[in-house]
Amino acid sequence: MNVFVTGAAGFIGGSIATGLIRAGHKVTGLVRSQEQANELSALGITAVIGTLDDSALLAEQARAADAVINAASSDHRGAVQALLDALRGSNKVFLHTSGSSIVGDASGGHSSDVIYFEDKLPEPTVDKAARVAIDNLILAAAQDGVNSAVICNTLIYGHSLGVNRDSVQLPRLVKQARKSGVVRHVGPGQNIWSNVHIEDVVSLYLLALTKNVPGTFYFVESGEASFIDMTTAIAQALALGAPQDWPLKDAEAEWGYEMANYGLGSNSRVRGKKARELLGWVPKRVSVIEWIRDEMV
Repeated sequence: MNVFVTGAAGFIGGSIATGLIRAGHKVTGLVRSQEQANELSALGITAVIGTLDDSALLAEQARAADAVINAASSDHRGAVQALLDALRGSNKVFLHTSGSSIVGDASGGHSSDVIYFEDKLPEPTVDKAARVAIDNLILAAAQDGVNSAVICNTLIYGHSLGVNRDSVQLPRLVKQARKSGVVRHVGPGQNIWSNVHIEDVVSLYLLALTKNVPGTFYFVESGEASFIDMTTAIAQALALGAPQDWPLKDAEAEWGYEMANYGLGSNSRVRGKKARELLGWVPKRVSVIEWIRDEMV
């Protein structure tokens, strides 16, 4: 297939684009600079330079492709609208990348017993309402001749398959630890996130290209871990002392409001049945703790 991938110079998009190439597909990737375009060319990916604000360019590429994967931003409504408008009535596959902070509770590092399922999502917080509205727009496009899906990733770990990029959450913990010499988590670090290895994420996208049921919302997870367990493993991997609690205001000063409250300070516990049942997805990597200890550094 000819697949158009936005965010192809990023961690998720670059890994997906590389996985598509390895599987024999042709990939055109949206990037922001010539430097990024050169990186993709070295991986066998055709680069198009532009931004998510270039609606005409997005529409042109969507119409020329057999399938579209949006891995650039979960929050850019204009780009999603332009892609959906171009795909309407084509029955082409459109896979949109969301993230499970949509069910994050911003608990300040305290634990929660609440687990969310694909067919029973909560009302979003004010902070996440716009993202959820975009997800719903994409799912509704299945009624207008778009083979759409929302792929809602959890905490992703592992090394990038393609371009040399870091994932979102764990590298921020590692960077702070290297800088200060102390591994820290938000509050008591008892908060739990579902997680998944990047190679398993890529395999899911590949399966969804040919097996997606239009209008499906997928949680992507193959296990879960508390942040204190992950920071303890990071401390061991970096040969540092035991991890320490960090007041939320200090975490916000280091990582910003969004990352401190949702990316690192919330619970996001979900279960994904649909990828397994509809796509036949079988994740191979199930322990983020083992990966941190054995492969992270």
